[in-house]
Amino acid sequence: MARMLILYSTTDGHTREICERLQSVVEGQGHQVTLASVTAHPVPDLQDFQRIIIGASIRYGKHSPQLIEFINRNAGILNARPSAFFSVSVAARKPKNSRPETNAYMQAFLRKVSWRPAQLAVFAGKIDYPRYGFFDRLMIRLIMLVTGGPTDPQAVVDFTDWNQVEAFGRTIGGTEG
Repeated sequence: MARMLILYSTTDGHTREICERLQSVVEGQGHQVTLASVTAHPVPDLQDFQRIIIGASIRYGKHSPQLIEFINRNAGILNARPSAFFSVSVAARKPKNSRPETNAYMQAFLRKVSWRPAQLAVFAGKIDYPRYGFFDRLMIRLIMLVTGGPTDPQAVVDFTDWNQVEAFGRTIGGTEG
């Protein structure tokens, strides 16, 4: 079985929750999994792993600049290993944004990096208004108003298809490259 690294870049913690579910699925297939943030100090040595999976959230239409920098700095090792990437956004709740090839954020990400993961996925995220600060709550409510999403300032809505997450976990745990 493989030694796998699951790295994440999260804004409010939901991407980490998705990574934890992936970790559970992949460990259930007999793999050894290390879970870490791309902003951890230090980040685990990528050379120590046979497979690398990275998950990242979208906030205001962009992945974290630190994530992009990390990936471009480590593109050589990422491209040399079986790898996967997934993106998490509330926009992915809509069918037209739910696949890597039709998700504008995923396509923009792929144009910014020289890494070419073997597997890609897009997962719908979560709205958690009570957790947000004033500015984020206001801005996200405005975005949701425009895009037909929930605007109740007390709403907590998880759009994630956990069956899809688990299926992706089985794929990355069962694929040799």
